[in-house]
Amino acid sequence: MSTTASHPTPTGKRSPRQAQHGVSAHSDTELVLTADVPLHNLDPWPLKVATYNIHGARGTDGLFSPGRIARVLQEIDADILALQEVPLGGASQVDVLALLREATGLFAVEGPTLQSPARRYGNAVLSRYPVLATQNIDLSFGSREPRGALDADIDCHGHMLRVIATHLGLKPAERRAQIKRLLQAFDTDQAPVILMGDVNEWFMWGRALRWLVSHFEAAPAPRTFPSRWPLFALDRIWISPRQRLLQVHVHRSPLARVASDHLPLVAHIDG
Repeated sequence: MSTTASHPTPTGKRSPRQAQHGVSAHSDTELVLTADVPLHNLDPWPLKVATYNIHGARGTDGLFSPGRIARVLQEIDADILALQEVPLGGASQVDVLALLREATGLFAVEGPTLQSPARRYGNAVLSRYPVLATQNIDLSFGSREPRGALDADIDCHGHMLRVIATHLGLKPAERRAQIKRLLQAFDTDQAPVILMGDVNEWFMWGRALRWLVSHFEAAPAPRTFPSRWPLFALDRIWISPRQRLLQVHVHRSPLARVASDHLPLVAHIDG
């Protein structure tokens, strides 16, 4: 796994979690601990994580509005977010991830799946905690749209967490090949592992989903798509070990129903 440069944009404001852990806003560029406490003794648990397909920041009304996506993220107030369908800049495209990073003050890393001089696009992770390393797992299948998974190591006050953000393909054979590749990546002693993303599985007991459930154990799967009247559980969160998953729910605010064609899926993780 290669090292990566994270891009925090401190807001100069204390979040509730920063206040709880004795962290204060010191300047526009750094946060300073107000108590001399070793980082590994600062308890990050429970963590709130979320996955959100932002649909290129284009809402169900057809309006392109990164600002609405940013406000939904602020409503959720998660520690770690996996995002899909994120515009990452280019000569003819806004860098939506940069705007979201600035709006939230979180660390941001990207996992492009489409790259050209005009347009970059793909997965992303936003994190309240530093991202130490990332790798992009290529999940492309034949001539189908390029797909990938962003694999990130996150240091939560000395507690290491591996987060994998992904967006799987539309065809069953495509998803099966992609999940086989992901399961190979999960064959590691690193723990805990959180898999989050849009798995594009329309059938509750599709073969690809059964493989993931076999690896991670079953997890709640409330419906997230389409956002105005959710019928399908396309977005999922799994964690290994399973007992660390405390709660899963859908964020159903009026703004979330219009900001994207998916609703955000939120989970609480224990230590």
